[in-house]
Amino acid sequence: LVASGCIMMRKCHLNTCPVGVATQDPELRKRFTGTPEHVVNYFFFVAEEVRKYMAEMGFKTFNEMIGQSQMLDKKDVIEQWKAKGIDLSRVLYKPETDEDEKVYNSEDQYHNLDSVLDQELILLAKQSIENQMPVLIEKEISNVDRTTGAMLSNQIAKKYGHKGLPEDTIHLKFTGTSGQSFGAFVSHGITMELIGEANDYVGKGLSGGKLIVYPNPNSKINPNKSMIVGNTVLYGGISGECYFRGIAGERFAVRNSGAIAVVEGTGDHGCEYMTGGCAVILGETGRNFAAGMSGGVAYVLDEFGNFSDRCNLSMVELEPITSEDDLLERLQHQGGDLETKGKVDLMKSMTKFDAERIYKLVQNHYNYTDSDKAKKILDNWDEFLPKFVKVMPVDYRRALVEIEKQKLELVK
Repeated sequence: LVASGCIMMRKCHLNTCPVGVATQDPELRKRFTGTPEHVVNYFFFVAEEVRKYMAEMGFKTFNEMIGQSQMLDKKDVIEQWKAKGIDLSRVLYKPETDEDEKVYNSEDQYHNLDSVLDQELILLAKQSIENQMPVLIEKEISNVDRTTGAMLSNQIAKKYGHKGLPEDTIHLKFTGTSGQSFGAFVSHGITMELIGEANDYVGKGLSGGKLIVYPNPNSKINPNKSMIVGNTVLYGGISGECYFRGIAGERFAVRNSGAIAVVEGTGDHGCEYMTGGCAVILGETGRNFAAGMSGGVAYVLDEFGNFSDRCNLSMVELEPITSEDDLLERLQHQGGDLETKGKVDLMKSMTKFDAERIYKLVQNHYNYTDSDKAKKILDNWDEFLPKFVKVMPVDYRRALVEIEKQKLELVK
């Protein structure tokens, strides 16, 4: 960056970079004078300096240097004031090895990708991928089955791009406990239903697919008090839907930029760094909710009136939900809930229609997971609606209002 012209003003987040590097302001961007040649020249200098050090140590290639820990100068570190007394000699000790023994990675690593669950799913869904034929696939799953759905989605993305397949073309129904990253990068047209529970990173990079997780009906756990998915769920999701009957771990919907999610409680740091999408929390949250949340909206059921104590208000404001008197009548005209599965434009005008958005998402949650908490809310809607709190990023709302004004001016 410095080679390209950065003068380290530390204003990257203010959109006021005086040399036009970290800004979208067209006037400031005119001041950028960097060229690719500047970067190329910088790396030539780096390479020359590296060659100089290598020559001093007697090495010709990088591979020759790997593992040669005896070349590290430990004495200066031990005597340096900040690290005084920290002796790393045992950590950096180089054991004796035969001359022909390799001390760096020189063999291809086998990742067992030929035997992962997705390979079987790809074969079973072949007609769906090629001809868009609907299919229901039921399988057992265990915690050694990681990133389930990602390779299948890769096949769809290569053929159809981000658009994917029509809604619910491939329905995967699993029973058991999934490994990490269940439903990662899942494409539009894939519905993944899990009867059981899931580990961390569920829905990582979700790309249009639908994820449904709920406990086995024979299980004696109470979903309102039990974990159903792990930490860092929906990390970086860009689109799609998630319905989790139970509580999620920490950092739920972190960096979510467009996906919709309903869950019945979260751990600490929920909706951290969220930039888009919508999250509905039908239960308590941990501390530091909405830290760094710059976009999207969250609706939290604040039954005990103490959510504000656990929310990070540095970038967001809490708003009450305005009652919509004709809501239920309007929804009835949109079709039966079981038939439509709430297929309305849930993301229209995020500054309005909050009650409608919450109702439809809770309705979807009940349809997909048979949640008793969702049913209780729907049956007692007038009682529960005032208990919902809208978490709205301040700058996001300002941007949405400006966009709506511009649209109105264009119409005029």
